Amino acid sequence: MTPSEIALRVEDVAVDLGGRRVLHDVELTVDRGELVALIGPNGAGKTTLLRTILGLQAAARGRLLVEGRPARPGRVPVGYVPQRHEFAWDFPISVANVIATGLTGRLGLLRRPGAAHWEAVADALDRVRMTTLADRPVGQLSGGQRQRVLVARALALRPSVLLLDEPFTGLDIPTQELLSALFADLAHEGRAVLMTTHDLLNAADSADRMVLLNRTVIADGTPAELVADPSPWMTAFGVGADSALVRMMTAVAR
Repeated sequence: MTPSEIALRVEDVAVDLGGRRVLHDVELTVDRGELVALIGPNGAGKTTLLRTILGLQAAARGRLLVEGRPARPGRVPVGYVPQRHEFAWDFPISVANVIATGLTGRLGLLRRPGAAHWEAVADALDRVRMTTLADRPVGQLSGGQRQRVLVARALALRPSVLLLDEPFTGLDIPTQELLSALFADLAHEGRAVLMTTHDLLNAADSADRMVLLNRTVIADGTPAELVADPSPWMTAFGVGADSALVRMMTAVAR
């Protein structure tokens, strides 16, 4: 991998929260055209790492670069899909207008979207197959539709780097498959996609690389490499060799 191919670089990053170090010595790169699954137990620091990349959480040490530039809110081409509970779904706003809010960082609070911005919104709606629901109030959407709206909001920026925080949680199988195919397509188009997930089988099937994180990077490799070795899973999740997780990943390797 050459420097020109790297869209996202995390170098020796440490993060403190509440006076406690929650991430340390984190090293990670995501290439253009690559889908990377970030995996670890609850409390491992996955969401904190995404928020630090976005510039929403300060790093105590290290560098975070997007397209070679320091990561700062609204200053770098990063799309972010948060977990669904982080959005106020009872707010009286249409699907299209929610997606347009993804452009606020680029537009500023007072500037209204122009024709090119609404074209980006329309393109994003099409990518998630929500065009016919553009005018529907978001409070009337199902859980899967809400997740697709959050993905579209991130895509409206036309980002070179896309961060996804547990995008499959609570979704039915058809919506999971739709989004999995979309994320793979976005990577194939040249975007760098970093996704936190507890869906290990989906990650093993769809990701180019898997990164095991528990306060620091425990292992980084292709799915074939990681499912063949139980040791990093035992370290990252603090489980024994006879745990269900290790047995599941061993079965995948077969």
